[in-house]
Amino acid sequence: MDVVKPSPAQGRVPAALAVLTAGLPAFHRAVPNTPGRLGSLLESFLPWLGLAVLPLLLYGLVRRTPAVLVALLLPVAVWTRLFGDLLLPADAAGPRDLVVVQHNVADDNPDPTGTARALAGSGADLIALEELVPDALPAYERLLAVRYPHHVVRGTVGLWSRYPLSGARTVDIKPADLAEPWSRGLRTVAATPHGEVAVYVAHLPSVRIVPRGMTSAQRDESAVRLGRAVAAEPLERMILLGDLNGTVDDRGLDPLTSRLEVPRRGFAFSFPAGLPLVRIDQVMARSAIVDRIDALPATGSDHLPVRARITLE
Repeated sequence: MDVVKPSPAQGRVPAALAVLTAGLPAFHRAVPNTPGRLGSLLESFLPWLGLAVLPLLLYGLVRRTPAVLVALLLPVAVWTRLFGDLLLPADAAGPRDLVVVQHNVADDNPDPTGTARALAGSGADLIALEELVPDALPAYERLLAVRYPHHVVRGTVGLWSRYPLSGARTVDIKPADLAEPWSRGLRTVAATPHGEVAVYVAHLPSVRIVPRGMTSAQRDESAVRLGRAVAAEPLERMILLGDLNGTVDDRGLDPLTSRLEVPRRGFAFSFPAGLPLVRIDQVMARSAIVDRIDALPATGSDHLPVRARITLE
């Protein structure tokens, strides 16, 4: 019986696709953001590019094309370099750790009472909430009060804390072209057992994926305003919690990610709750390490809560 050997040209296209799969995440900053903010759109789903390896691997095995299998080592290496650390276990908890929860509770949440109960049982020291509406706010205030006696709300964002809060004020992150009332940022100081920590809670404008790409101009402008506030913060230790409507790889959040530490472990995809594809609910810090971030079970929101452990330096 004759053995049919693969043609040398047989795997050229799949091998080229493997190289492209490696190149996009490795050089994602080279993808232009105009038109349609395509760079930011790519960066929003960057970890998922690794899935392209699977059909190429299957092709290489079935067709017995060594060139494809060898070429696949490149995207695997790039993905591991970019995201492999997120899969590692976090360091052991220490005495200088804080546990924080970030959750966009959704202004149309049909069960704010159930959501508040779930958050109260999260074991967090600090809980940041967005899309707080007047009808639902009393439920959160009532059910979180026992474990979190200190809280502050500004506009539609709020913070609940086990520790005393002081110096609360609104942070103006409103895009210039918005005329309607809009208050989605606050800053306060938590008196933790390890010293004072400035805590920011923010909800940046939404982005939309449309046929021509992604609309994020307002989100990007709001991120710039928040970045300026963070840069001007006089306390060295600070934590930012919020629905930032962007991933930590998205260049639109550079005004924040260039100044703050992002989580070292965990993907914690938080949106949409029914099929989480991205983490747009973020925990960042300065003079502190965000050791790990994880998604919590679904509530009545279209976002999943995320919980992070922060080690104060």
